Amino acid sequence: MNTTDSPSAPSARTTVRRSPHRGVYDRDTVNAIFDDALISYVGFVADGSPFVIPTIHARVAETLYFHGSPASRMLRLMKNGAEVSVTATLVDSIVVARSAFNHSLGFRSAMVIGEARIVDDPDEREISLEAITEAVLPGRWDEARLPTRNEDKGTLLVAVPIEEFSAKVRGSEVNDKDEDYDLPIWAGAIPLSTRVGTPQPDPRLAAGIEIPESVRRFTGTA
Repeated sequence: MNTTDSPSAPSARTTVRRSPHRGVYDRDTVNAIFDDALISYVGFVADGSPFVIPTIHARVAETLYFHGSPASRMLRLMKNGAEVSVTATLVDSIVVARSAFNHSLGFRSAMVIGEARIVDDPDEREISLEAITEAVLPGRWDEARLPTRNEDKGTLLVAVPIEEFSAKVRGSEVNDKDEDYDLPIWAGAIPLSTRVGTPQPDPRLAAGIEIPESVRRFTGTA
């Protein structure tokens, strides 16, 4: 298990084997990738079949949280302490090489493997629900109507510890073969980023309600 912020030896399951020089094993890098990613993917086995489900997540300290309906196959399985893998990937650039074979992406990815547990403690439930809301839009928890008792009872919250983990990071460098560098072919990188658009009000929004601080801050709206 990794228990410090400094790099440490990965487990056999989290060791990066393809391009091992891109493996990163410090908690800060893994945390940052999950913090920046809006979506993560939870892998598990149910009834002998593999599944990978996209979901919204939030990180609090050294724990990842997810929520959903108690009827969810993924979350029902986690009631029994199922082991899962959780991954997230951020794509930063398209790497354009001279050879088609060496085209690639600049990316940051992270993986956590751990035993899921159901969150029953009321205080931890509130912390995790707030964290999930804030992961989508920082500042929104204090602006929105909070969950009712029935909504809270109808929500299953799951925690996965960030203890067995690794990251893989590729920059935007071009890696052509030596003999290809003299070819008269353009090579380089195309940076990618997520664009934040202009807020679009709900058609049923009552007149006179202004854009809230959380949305203005996130979008840069005056």
